[in-house]
Amino acid sequence: MIKTKIQELAKNIHQEVIANRRYLHENPELSFHEENTRAFVASKLDKLGISYERMAGNGLVALLKGDKPSEQVVALRGDMDALPITEANNVPYKSKNPGVMHACGHDVHTSSLLGTVNILNQLKAEFGGTVKFIFQPAEEKLPGGASLMIKEGVLENPKPQAVIGQHVMPLINAGKVGFRAGKYMASTDEIYVTVKGKGGHGAQPQQNIDPVIITAHILTALQQVVSRFADPKSPSVLSFGKVIANGATNVIPNEVYLEGTFRTMDENWRAEAHIRMKKMAEGMAESMGGSCDFEIRKGYPFLINEEKLTASVRGFAEDYLGKENVEDLDIWMAAEDFAYYSQVADACFYRLGTRNEERGITSSVHTPTFDIDESALELSTGLMAYLAVKQLGN
Repeated sequence: MIKTKIQELAKNIHQEVIANRRYLHENPELSFHEENTRAFVASKLDKLGISYERMAGNGLVALLKGDKPSEQVVALRGDMDALPITEANNVPYKSKNPGVMHACGHDVHTSSLLGTVNILNQLKAEFGGTVKFIFQPAEEKLPGGASLMIKEGVLENPKPQAVIGQHVMPLINAGKVGFRAGKYMASTDEIYVTVKGKGGHGAQPQQNIDPVIITAHILTALQQVVSRFADPKSPSVLSFGKVIANGATNVIPNEVYLEGTFRTMDENWRAEAHIRMKKMAEGMAESMGGSCDFEIRKGYPFLINEEKLTASVRGFAEDYLGKENVEDLDIWMAAEDFAYYSQVADACFYRLGTRNEERGITSSVHTPTFDIDESALELSTGLMAYLAVKQLGN
């Protein structure tokens, strides 16, 4: 039985996958700088005799064809880049690169996908069709490695009928996975604003055009874009996390600088909101005697899990793990460049549980103390191999 064979192979290579994950965790590289990571992945593929092609800088795409006759193609994706975070974990595999850390589990995704390659390579006689393995760079930084790989043809020659990705989830216990069909993750845009006025002495406001006051009005007014123009049934988030008014207790500055993020799950509303925010901020600044430079850097689209594919993949996961180990996911307003795949192909992006409260492994992604229960690596490699085989046969 193919399931039993995959489970046995996943168990057999578990320690190898752990070793690969720890090497990657010790040697993290930032987006668009994954040279060593790419070389490491290539060396493992070479050892397995798997052909691959380089694209999008440090990305690799590998192909594995089953021995049975079939024209079906499924793509599996793992991202490789790390984050500009200083690791605070006291573990033997702690990051050796100062200020850089695998705090979002991409070391898990890459090592798991290598393990899946290994398993499927040993089972070529058991399935038909082609598996395309996407080792993707630069998920964490615009414009996103997924968009670049798509532009360079990663979803062509051959074209997959489905693209499947997994991502660590510290809110779910190790041994479990989570799924959500339909809209799952938000689009993301970066907002950069400079509010300009005329600075001067704080005791003589009548001689100045106070950009701090203008900014306060703009920040409050912009929330109306979400609360009064957005459809309440479609989630939207507008947050500003950086405000710099570099004056003093008695000095009104000439300018105030802002940075924020806008997220939603509707591309038409997203475009409309961009226009409304810019018009509102610029109009308010002008009405108060100042001016406003309002820049929106468009980021990733929203991520949608195709309904039929996700139902199918979820069913395979329940078969592999048991229904009790497959959970429902809620909408999440974080963003992922896997969304680019989901906009042009049938895609399914699910969550891999990595939490272990007894061992204190509970930290969120993007934090200095993020880590995983490495027992999840046996599940992650085997499940993805099983999903690929079953989807090809579907």
